Amino acid sequence: MNTTLHPPQAIAVSVSDTPDTDGLGVSTDHVWDTFVELVIELLASGVDLAYGGDLRARGFTEVLFELAGRYRRPDQTLIRVTNYFAWPVHIRMSMSDLDEVAANVDHVAHLAFVGLNGTRLSADERRTLSSREPDEEDWRSGLTSMRAVMRSETSGRIAIGGQVANYKGRMPGIAEEALMSLKARQPLFLVGGFGGCTRDIAETLGLVDPWSDPRDWPERQLFEGYTAKDLRNGLTDEENRTLARTPFIGQARQLVMQGLYRLFHRDSRSPSHEDGRR
Repeated sequence: MNTTLHPPQAIAVSVSDTPDTDGLGVSTDHVWDTFVELVIELLASGVDLAYGGDLRARGFTEVLFELAGRYRRPDQTLIRVTNYFAWPVHIRMSMSDLDEVAANVDHVAHLAFVGLNGTRLSADERRTLSSREPDEEDWRSGLTSMRAVMRSETSGRIAIGGQVANYKGRMPGIAEEALMSLKARQPLFLVGGFGGCTRDIAETLGLVDPWSDPRDWPERQLFEGYTAKDLRNGLTDEENRTLARTPFIGQARQLVMQGLYRLFHRDSRSPSHEDGRR
């Protein structure tokens, strides 16, 4: 019997490199490998994906596009990946560069341009705007607006790693995205075994032991009062504690998929598929 996942909307992935490779005995490669294995598993299970990234060479966005193309069936016309471009990310790029990106990912990914106030811009609307270098307020407001739009257009979020310094915006990106999910009661998976902002959030929620040297970053206190129950991700409290601690990629992937199956699993041999046999 074939099974697949059908969340009402895409699942968002929040990921960036971790600053905690030494303290946890893991490497940045663990974050990348976990991201790749999860993306492959999710696409193979029929899940649409959402990501809010830029276009740096060999960054997570570029790898996501490559995986979407590689694991797309030849007969498949449905595009499974949407990349959300925040205002300060796309306004600094020329339209010719953006058109080139769009051509390169045609039939692989949607490009969603988000305005400073959170409106979705079509490619034609974006084409009428002159490129410029964003200022600090553009980054703060633009990133928050993009994350709010992505939250409203997704059914769940997976967080992995995450920087807690040298970031742009109001707070670390993974923190803001995770906080929006918690406030909206959206399913949230904290893959915390590779450290970073994700582990810090898991620590504040009581899923892992605190660092011996406590770490602080802007707005971290906003997570106080949330617990494992607020993750609403189909996993038990104990499973969420394991997901927040495990350094094993396979175990993390299995737990995420287990939670998603509990939330969104549908049997492909439902009556609607078998009407001709009755």
